[in-house]
Amino acid sequence: MTGFALGVDQEEWCARLRTLAAERLAPLAGKGEPGRVNRPLLAALGELGLLERVFTSGALDLCLLRESLAYGCTEAETALALQGLGAHPVLRAGSDAQRDRWLPEVRAGRAVAAFALSEPGAGSDAAALALAAVPDGAGWRLRGEKCWISNAPEADFYTVFARTGEAPGAKGVSAFLVPADRPGLGGEALDMLSPHPIGSLAFDGVPVGPEDLLGLPGQGFRVAMDTLNLFRPSVGAFAVGMARAALDATLAHTAARTAFGGVLGDLQAVAHRVAEMATRTEAARLLVYAAAAAHDRGSPDVPRRAAMAKLLATETAQYVVDHAVQLHGAVALRRGHLLEHLYREVRAPRIYEGASEVQRTIIAKELYRNLPAAPRGAEPAAPSGSPSEDPARDPSGGPFGAAVAR
Repeated sequence: MTGFALGVDQEEWCARLRTLAAERLAPLAGKGEPGRVNRPLLAALGELGLLERVFTSGALDLCLLRESLAYGCTEAETALALQGLGAHPVLRAGSDAQRDRWLPEVRAGRAVAAFALSEPGAGSDAAALALAAVPDGAGWRLRGEKCWISNAPEADFYTVFARTGEAPGAKGVSAFLVPADRPGLGGEALDMLSPHPIGSLAFDGVPVGPEDLLGLPGQGFRVAMDTLNLFRPSVGAFAVGMARAALDATLAHTAARTAFGGVLGDLQAVAHRVAEMATRTEAARLLVYAAAAAHDRGSPDVPRRAAMAKLLATETAQYVVDHAVQLHGAVALRRGHLLEHLYREVRAPRIYEGASEVQRTIIAKELYRNLPAAPRGAEPAAPSGSPSEDPARDPSGGPFGAAVAR
């Protein structure tokens, strides 16, 4: 794998973003209500031009943006990422009319977007998606439920994936842009561990027409995959930002906290644990950057790299935050402490936009598919499932990994 290092300009930009997040955005986040869309925070992200960058940046710049914001204000990072996730399908697959109507509002932080894929019975299993688009004249009526949808039910529009039935499995799914004021669309908030807004949606004959399609009928999962291949490495960047914040807090604490005749950092058990936290964080960070750079180059192995980056970074962040809490002791469990906040935030990324188990499935299938040709007479064992079942290449079946909270 190619080595990677940031340039001076990139490092300086990231430092400015970390300061901006801590000084300008964190106070706005603190005034918000947990579990609700923070519209003043979104407006600030728009005013600062950060939402614009979600739609104009490559994968690497998106990762740097998300990592830096996560370090200083996880709420700002999540608000920004959800705008990108919900509106990216409009940017890439929407009509001129859809783009003109919604993207300027999203960029300005005036309209709230949401990505509505997961269902009560269909998180990682794309083939189980059940929201039905029933033909009705020239259009359809949406009937069914979505669940674990970030920004629901407060979003102004939803990118919705529904079964139009052109073919079995995921090949019979289409993507629609559904404004929140459509008749028959309802929802409710869910009380979740992480503090950002998540809810369910109910579709009771919601009308949609050809003008609401994102892309072609039956091509909805191609729209979703295009979005997730871009955003998966940056989920890893979000995790890295949290890990770096937890690591820095731990360094400061263990260098100052007196115990057993010295400071905690003098104890070999503590110092070695901090060294392990730092090494894992740096490894995850570099893997995220490499995956993003591969995406920007148009490399054919993006699905594998993106899956590796998300897997390692989210698992690493969980490890680092957990050990940071342990080294801080009881103070880190107090409501309002940075690590108490990170402890609640860090768990969800191992599930949404493809659970860790789904990422391992993608990685393994990509590795086996790219084995060199077997010697004559040899019959190497192949993993179960044909290449057409691979969610990283062909969204026609198998575990897709759009999973909860998105």
